[in-house]
Amino acid sequence: MPTKVVYSTEATASGGGRDGKSATTDGALAVTLAVPKEMGGNGAGNNPEQLFAVGYAACYLGAMRFAASSEKLGTVPADASVTSTVGIGPRADGGFGLQVELKVFMPGVERAVAEKIAERGHFICPYSNATKGNIEVTTTVV
Repeated sequence: MPTKVVYSTEATASGGGRDGKSATTDGALAVTLAVPKEMGGNGAGNNPEQLFAVGYAACYLGAMRFAASSEKLGTVPADASVTSTVGIGPRADGGFGLQVELKVFMPGVERAVAEKIAERGHFICPYSNATKGNIEVTTTVV
């Protein structure tokens, strides 16, 4: 838990949860939510896994840039990217669980350096810290 919160945001979900609406109270983000077709829904909207994938990819890329700069590990190129795949499915003990696959692209960066930056990015990234020990997260530097 942070010792000093420097930013917070607030959002409200309404309707059926996965079938409804969700928006930040400042109006900057509003989405219509729908259950994916693969889970029996109509797929006519976004779903929490998409939002988590977008957020994790962006946060982790930023964390890698921060780690590379602050720890003098090298430079993350401007055309670097992270592709996040978030899967959901039933857990053996009941309920549902998530798994995440992160693919890191750092063109022109030596593989060993890119792997070190990716490793340190997980230390910095709050998404990585929140999921650590809770869900399977695999990271591949490609």
